Amino acid sequence: MPTTLVILAAGIGSRFGGGIKQLEPVDDYQHIIMDYSIHDAIAAGFDKIIFIIRHDIEGDFRERIGSRIEKICAPLNVQVEYAFQELSNVPIPVPEGRAKPWGTGHAVLACDGLIDGPFAVINADDYYGRNGFKKAAEFLKTGRYGLVGYVLKNTLSDNGGVTRGICSVSEGRLTGINETKNIVKEGAGASADGKALDVNSLVSMNFWCCPAAFMDVLKDGFPPFLAGMANPQKDEYLLPVIADGMLKAGVPFSVLPTDDQWFGVTYKEDKASVTASFRALIEQGVYQPDLYGDLGKK
Repeated sequence: MPTTLVILAAGIGSRFGGGIKQLEPVDDYQHIIMDYSIHDAIAAGFDKIIFIIRHDIEGDFRERIGSRIEKICAPLNVQVEYAFQELSNVPIPVPEGRAKPWGTGHAVLACDGLIDGPFAVINADDYYGRNGFKKAAEFLKTGRYGLVGYVLKNTLSDNGGVTRGICSVSEGRLTGINETKNIVKEGAGASADGKALDVNSLVSMNFWCCPAAFMDVLKDGFPPFLAGMANPQKDEYLLPVIADGMLKAGVPFSVLPTDDQWFGVTYKEDKASVTASFRALIEQGVYQPDLYGDLGKK
C-alpha cells in the first residue's frame, strides 16, 4: 500500500497572471520549489506522487517538471500520476459566470481512483521543510487524520499581508482553525487589521494527512456543498472548511508541530528572498547541488 503525496498544482500560474512563475528556478541548479518538496517526501518514505494540474498547463508542466520527475522517480520505485481539476467536472451545470474550479477539496476529488492508501496534501508553491515530511510519513501509518502545524512567525512574508489558518490546539488535537487574512509582520511581531497576534501560534499551511477513507468523505460532501452554495460564481469546496465540519462531528485531527521555516512566492517580490533562502540551505549542507543525488543512498 503506497504512501502518497498529493501536490495541489492546478492553481499555478493564476496568482500572478500570465506565465507560470511557480515553475521558475529558485536556485542556481534549475530546481523549483516543488523539487524540494518532492525530494523531502521521497527521503521521508513517500512512494507515490500525484500532481493535480489543469489540462491547459499540462504541456508546460510536463516539460518543466513532470517528465523530469518521472525519470528521477523510476529507479527509486516511486510512482508518478496525474489528476486533472477542471471547472466542468461537477454533477451540475456550471453556473453562468463561474470562472475558477471549485477549490482544494474538489482538487483532491480529482484523484478518485488514484489513491489506495494514506496520503498527504500540500501546495505546489510552498517550501515546507524536511521535518514536516518526516512527521507526516510516520503519522500516516496510524491511519488517522492530521495537520502539520507551522509556527506563525516562520510563515510570514516581508512583502505584504498573508492569509493563514490559525490553529486552536488542545493536548495535541486540533479544535478549530481561524482563517485570518492580511497578517503582516511588525518587527518581531505580527498583526491582522490592527490586532496583535501571537507569533508562536501554530498555523495551517495546507499540509494535511489523511487516510484513504477521506476520499469517501469528499465524495459524500460535494453534492451538498453544490446544493447549498450562497454564491455559485465564487464559493469553493475547501479542505479547511471540510476539516472544520469533521471536527464538529467529532472526528479527531492531530496537530504535528514543526519549527521548519516555511517560504513561498506569495508576491513576485518574494522570489529574491526565496532564492537566497535556498542558496543558504545548500551552503549549510541541508541540500546538495545535485538535489536528488542522495536518494539512491537511502
